[in-house]
Amino acid sequence: MISMLPVSGCIEDKSSASVSGENENNFEGRQLTVCAGAGLIKPMNELIKNFEDETGAKIQVRYGGSAEIFGTLASKECDIFIPGDYYYTEQAMSRNYVFNESVKNVTLHIPVIAVPEGNPANVTGLKDLARPGIKLALGDTKGPAIGKVSETICAQTGILPEVKNNTIVWTATVNQLLVYIVSGEVDATIFWEDMANWGEANGKIELISIPEEQNKIETIPAAISVYTEDPELAEAFNAYIAGEEAEETWEKWGFEPCAL
Repeated sequence: MISMLPVSGCIEDKSSASVSGENENNFEGRQLTVCAGAGLIKPMNELIKNFEDETGAKIQVRYGGSAEIFGTLASKECDIFIPGDYYYTEQAMSRNYVFNESVKNVTLHIPVIAVPEGNPANVTGLKDLARPGIKLALGDTKGPAIGKVSETICAQTGILPEVKNNTIVWTATVNQLLVYIVSGEVDATIFWEDMANWGEANGKIELISIPEEQNKIETIPAAISVYTEDPELAEAFNAYIAGEEAEETWEKWGFEPCAL
């Protein structure tokens, strides 16, 4: 039975999260639907395949902006909810869309400034995003988690009006931000640090760290929907992606797993 307790922050959880051993192939023919932020597509595809191979379960996954997949959760079409920002999980908890005690903090999500290779606009920090003539791509605040996060970072730095004036495109997913930077269509963006590990970014972008006191580092949580029809399988998958067995995959794709 899953009880109702709120969870927040990156906490240590060394409980058993392996799906091998006694649970191996215990879920043959059973299915789940996972709703995950689009920025998690690389590690999640790998983790889902590993879980399917070990358990015999079939995992359907829907990727999208955090606001988009929140809508899918609300429409009762989701077993596991994994947004890119804890804000959306808090909203799900407050509306009783997920079991509160099922919330597991999976990894950290660290915002950075990204520029095309060579940094042609000579962007060195947040203040440069407000310079006249700088062309920016940012996540839509009603789309990917990075949209709200970017707005908060720029607002608390006092540059939000100028940044909005410099933004030539607002994207529905964080993945689209990488496309604009790689193509050189914009001078800079704010997205997640781990995206530099994607093959599409290799040798084509540069990252500029945001000082911790100016940044808004997020925790990626995973939670079980109250509408799931297979809570046993949902609990196994939720524990797997947040557990020690999944650490290597998260780290491979540039994430700092909370299980460490």
